[in-house]
Amino acid sequence: MAEGLSALTAWHAAWAVATALSAIAGATLGGLSASSIFGVAAMVLPGAAGLVLLRRDGTGERSLLLVGWTLAALAAAMLSGGLAGPLVGAVVMPFVAALALGGPRHGVRLAQAGAVGSGIAALGGQVSALLIGPPPSQPIPASVSVVLATGAALLAVRLAWRLRENRLVAAEAMAHRVETILAATPGLTLVMEPSGRVLAAYGAPPPALEPDALFQSGLIAAVHAPDRPAILAAIDRALAGHEGQVQFAPRVALDRRVNLIVRRMDDGDGTPRVIAQAFDATRQFATEIGLEAARAEAEARDSGKTRFLANMSHELRTPLNAVLGFSDIMRQRIFGPLPQKYADYADSIHQAGGHLLDLINDVLDVSKIEAERYELSREVFDAREGVSAAVALVRVAASDKGVFLNSLVPDQPLSVDADKRALKQITLNLLSNAIKFTPAGGSVTLTLEVIGPYLELVVSDTGVGIAARDLKRLGRPFEQAGAVEQKVQGTGLGLSLVRALAELHGGRMSLDSTLGEGTAVTVRMPVAVAARPVLPEGGAEVIPFNAGG
Repeated sequence: MAEGLSALTAWHAAWAVATALSAIAGATLGGLSASSIFGVAAMVLPGAAGLVLLRRDGTGERSLLLVGWTLAALAAAMLSGGLAGPLVGAVVMPFVAALALGGPRHGVRLAQAGAVGSGIAALGGQVSALLIGPPPSQPIPASVSVVLATGAALLAVRLAWRLRENRLVAAEAMAHRVETILAATPGLTLVMEPSGRVLAAYGAPPPALEPDALFQSGLIAAVHAPDRPAILAAIDRALAGHEGQVQFAPRVALDRRVNLIVRRMDDGDGTPRVIAQAFDATRQFATEIGLEAARAEAEARDSGKTRFLANMSHELRTPLNAVLGFSDIMRQRIFGPLPQKYADYADSIHQAGGHLLDLINDVLDVSKIEAERYELSREVFDAREGVSAAVALVRVAASDKGVFLNSLVPDQPLSVDADKRALKQITLNLLSNAIKFTPAGGSVTLTLEVIGPYLELVVSDTGVGIAARDLKRLGRPFEQAGAVEQKVQGTGLGLSLVRALAELHGGRMSLDSTLGEGTAVTVRMPVAVAARPVLPEGGAEVIPFNAGG
C-alpha cells in the first residue's frame, strides 16, 4: 500500500515538473500566448496538489483531487481554445488521473468520473472557441501537450496495473497459505451443500472416509445407514444457526467411528452451505465401550455382593438367635445356679452375640437398600413416639457411661407420613453414635421440630469430634473416622444407614463437626403432615350476607 502511494505521488510530481517546464519553455521561446501559458500553469496545480496524499489519503481526498484535475483541464481548454488549441492533451488528463487514482474498490467509479471530467473540459473548450473564435494553429505546442498526456497515460496505466497485480499476488499468496493450513489440519474439513454433496475437502481424512469417494457419492452415502438420520439432523441444526455434532460409523468400516462437527457457512451469493470437520473417534469409542463394560461388570459384582450379604445375614441370624437365647437362659439361671466363672462366660457370650446381631441387622438393612429391595412402610403417626422410644432405649447406656442425655421435643403432636421403624432406627443410630464417642461428663442433645414440610432431627454432642478430612467419607458403608481405639467401638454402618433411610424418604443428612469440640448431625425429611384446623363444635358458623352493605 505504501509503495503504491509513493508511486502515485511521484506520478503527480513528475506531471507538475514536466508541465511547469513546458510553461517556462513556452514563455521563453514565445510559442504560446499569454492565455495558453496561464492554462499550462493551471495544469501544474493538480500535480502539485497530489503531494498532499503523502500526509492524508482516502477516498474523499482522491475524489477531491480528481475534481481539481477536472477544473484545471477545463481552465486549460477554455484558455487555449479547446480541442483545436495548443493544450489539447490537457482535455484527457482528468480521465488519465482517474486511472492513476483509482484503487481496487473505487477504481471503476473514479474512472467514470474522470471520463465525465474530460468530457466537461472538452465541452468547455469548444464553447470557448465558439464565443472567442478558433485559436491559431500551433502544431508544436499541441504535439508537446499530446506527448505529455500520452506519457502520463502510459505511466498511469502501468501504475494502476502494477497496483492490481500486487494485490492479486498478495491474494493468491494468502489463498495458498490458507489452503496449506487447511491441508495440514489433523481432521478432514468439508464444504458441503445441505444435501451432503461435497464441494471441497481439506486436511487429513479419517480412515475409511476417502475424499475421492466423498466427491463422487457425497457424505450421506459414505455413512452407515442407521446413522444417516443423525447426520441429516446435524446438518439441519447447523442450517438453523446452531452447531451440530454427531458420531457415525463409515459404511465400509463398521468397526470404526467418526466424530462430525457441522456449522452453517454463508457464501457471498446467499447460497446456504455447511462446513464440517471429521475426526477419527475409533480410539475414543473403544475406550467408552471398555468403560461401559467395566461399569456393567462392577455393577454386577456389587449387586452379587449385596445379594450375598443379604442372604448370609439371614442365614447367620437364625443360629445367632439360638446362641442369644441359650446364653440368656444361662444368665438368668432358669435351670439352676451356675459357677461364677460360667456365669461371666454367659454374660460375655450374650453381650458379644448382641453386638454381632446389631451388626448383622445393619448389614442386612444396608444391603437391602443397595439392592433396592428395602420397602418403606409409610403411615401417618406422631414422630415424637418413635423418637421418644429410641431415647428410652439409650438412656440407661448414657447414664452408665456418665453422659447427660437431653431431649428437646415439642409438646404438640408432630404428624408425619413416614416409616415408623426407619425413624426410630435413625434416631437410635444417631444417639448410639453420639453416646459412644462422648466421654464421661459430656452431653448429648436431641432436638425434634417441624419446619414447613420438613421434619428436622438434630443430634449434637460434646464428644471427640471429627476431623475435616474425614467428614466427606462418613456416611458411606464401613467408613470410620478417628483413632484406632475409636474405630473398634463401631462398624461404620450407623451413619451409612441413617443417610440411606433419610434419602429413601426424599431427605438428606448433614454433618457439622469440630475436632475436640463435638459433632452435630442433622436429618431433614419432607414428611411433615400439615395439621388441619379444628372445626368448632356444631360445625362452622354461618354469617348472613347483607347485599345492601
